Amino acid sequence: MSRPDVRENGPPGAGGTDGSSPPVRRRPPVTAPSFRDGRMEASLRTLELTVRGRLDGLLQGNHLGLVPGPGSEPGESRLYIPGDDVRHMDWAVTARTTSPHVRETMADRELETWVVMDLSASLDFGTAACEKRDLAIAALAAVTHLTRGGGNRIGVLVATGEKLVRMPARGGLAHAQGMLRRVASTPRAAEGTRGDLAAAIEQLRRPPRRRGLAVVISDFLGEPEWERPLRALSARHELLAVEVLDPRELELPDVGTVVLADPETGRQREVTITPLLAREFAAAAAEHREQVAATLRRCGAAHLTLRTDSDWIADVVRFVLARKRAWSGGR
Repeated sequence: MSRPDVRENGPPGAGGTDGSSPPVRRRPPVTAPSFRDGRMEASLRTLELTVRGRLDGLLQGNHLGLVPGPGSEPGESRLYIPGDDVRHMDWAVTARTTSPHVRETMADRELETWVVMDLSASLDFGTAACEKRDLAIAALAAVTHLTRGGGNRIGVLVATGEKLVRMPARGGLAHAQGMLRRVASTPRAAEGTRGDLAAAIEQLRRPPRRRGLAVVISDFLGEPEWERPLRALSARHELLAVEVLDPRELELPDVGTVVLADPETGRQREVTITPLLAREFAAAAAEHREQVAATLRRCGAAHLTLRTDSDWIADVVRFVLARKRAWSGGR
């Protein structure tokens, strides 16, 4: 999808009153730090403090995951409750007691997480508080924090379109910090280099790994050629898709004549933005986003959307709490 090659200021922060109501203190929105040269170490420290400060106080539990699941080890049987997964029916106990029972499962105590990190040229773009690349790295930091600990391991496949970098799954704080540092220092892909998300996901399937959590962080632009490998990956792993968006990919500003550029092909086109063009662009963008969401649903992936103009930490917290609430039956 083409986008205007223009930069705009992000939305103003909340503040000020109209005189008719007392001032309300609001937590300022958290934006992803920039990882450009000269500020990487400071940005990584800021990111770690931000993630730990916001998530540690809101999300409790030693084995908290982004996609809470039932585990794989067999546990005790209990009476069936409407809404339980019928695939967990314990037919032997049901036949013996003449009452429907389900077999509970115990969560695996060690989780292996693999992240496919899309850092193709289309993510080197941002018109709000940060670039999509910075937000993708921040999302990786959140996934690392939520899945690290208790012997859990995390590894990353970084795909830039020019090369694929594999970082083995290991545990510990030192590994997590070093992994984030290596990802943040990954060289940007040259303009005109097309990314291949489907190939990166396919690489995650070979060789087969123990069951765990697979996370894909991308903007999911273009045709969903990644559907087949992602669907195959879901047969063995829990899936989480983190979609990174910028507001200028959803609607065009009324700025007159602009240059639309596709960083993954290098093609450019000068256009004059009219109300009709803006409506058609917004409709096409909304249709593509719905196509991505529908494809992820078919693949069985949980879908988290992060935007460069919103509080990404708050979005992660809402997503995790909603998943936990849905898994616990709304409690």
